[in-house]
Amino acid sequence: MCRRAACREAEAEAQVSPGEMAAGGLSRLERKAAERVRRLREEQQRERLRQVSRILRKAVAERSAEEGRLLAESEDLVTELQGRSRRREGLKRRQEEVCDDPEELRRKVRELASAVRNAKHLVVYTGAGISTAASIPDYRGPNGVWTLLQKGRSISAADLSEAEPTLTHMSITCLHEQKLVQHVVSQNCDGLHLRSGLPRTAMSELHGNMYIEVCTACTPNREYVRVFDVTERTALHRHQTGRTCHKCGAQLRDTIVHFGERGTLGQPLNWEAATQAASRADTILCLGSSLKVLKKYPHLWCMTKPPSRRPKLYIVNLQWTPKDDWAALKLHGKCDDVMRLLMDELGLEIPRYSRWQDPIFSLATPLRAGEEGSHSRKSLCRSREEPGPGDRGAPLSSAPVLGGWFGRGCTKRTKRKKVT
Repeated sequence: MCRRAACREAEAEAQVSPGEMAAGGLSRLERKAAERVRRLREEQQRERLRQVSRILRKAVAERSAEEGRLLAESEDLVTELQGRSRRREGLKRRQEEVCDDPEELRRKVRELASAVRNAKHLVVYTGAGISTAASIPDYRGPNGVWTLLQKGRSISAADLSEAEPTLTHMSITCLHEQKLVQHVVSQNCDGLHLRSGLPRTAMSELHGNMYIEVCTACTPNREYVRVFDVTERTALHRHQTGRTCHKCGAQLRDTIVHFGERGTLGQPLNWEAATQAASRADTILCLGSSLKVLKKYPHLWCMTKPPSRRPKLYIVNLQWTPKDDWAALKLHGKCDDVMRLLMDELGLEIPRYSRWQDPIFSLATPLRAGEEGSHSRKSLCRSREEPGPGDRGAPLSSAPVLGGWFGRGCTKRTKRKKVT
């Protein structure tokens, strides 16, 4: 029987008529019934209080949980904002250029010179930073190609026919002639290593050469060295130059490996020689490379070797690189400044570049009759005053470049949205 029914029954039992009250008050049974009613009413009140208490405790708990959730979310948001701020600061520091003071740079160059003298197999990795002195922009510097593109700005390049091998290019060629450098692995497409006199067997141009087009229909691939930029009409995944092979008549293609592409050509990429040189290297000198692309080529670092047998790494760059922590020495300086001090420390004279001795003119294949109008880029010439072969107008000025090496092909490939 529920408490409410029991209470009603007890109340019924406890009812007393006026006559009975007058006759002598409540009987013992009636007093017990009245007491029972009182206790039941008190129990009901206590049950109501307990229910109210439970409701209040639940409400307080829910409110506390909500406050805790909001507090946790706010703390997570603060942590995320702090993390973003730290990442921005870290990115800013990585993009900042740092220069060693002159005395510190000389001390580091002396250490580098000792490493060059004692190296049994020295391999040099070069990036865009060695060509900035030739007015060719780098990629990740303050005014680099990637940097400007990420800011939504257009890119422009000076007339590349005016670019000449820099002091660094000529120093590397001299070091190879002195048998101090065994191989050069370059990420650059500007052809300046070739024009500096470095033998083609001694270099691997991993991203191609703007002066070389090839016929992939011929076996082995037939190469055509030109005295002009062959990438005028080419871009990402579009490599035909508009000219045809002199032997089989197939379409020629450039040798450039754009961002997002995989290089498969034998020459001028020369991957086989690059991996062989890396496997034999006991010292690697990185000049002007951010190493953000090179680090993705594990065969160039031989990290499968035991630590004691891995090559010692020396880096010359004004900015942070992902290999800094692995380097035996990091030199913060411009490549030309470091190489000038290094060559002086080694007692070697830096050869001067001469257009009259530029190997590209002896290697170049002339255009056939009717091909003169197949390009509009200014051609190289042995003398600055001499008009290049096929040039019909004024030299190209510095202007936004729409195609080819510095054009659409250099932008990062956008991710395609999945079709659902």
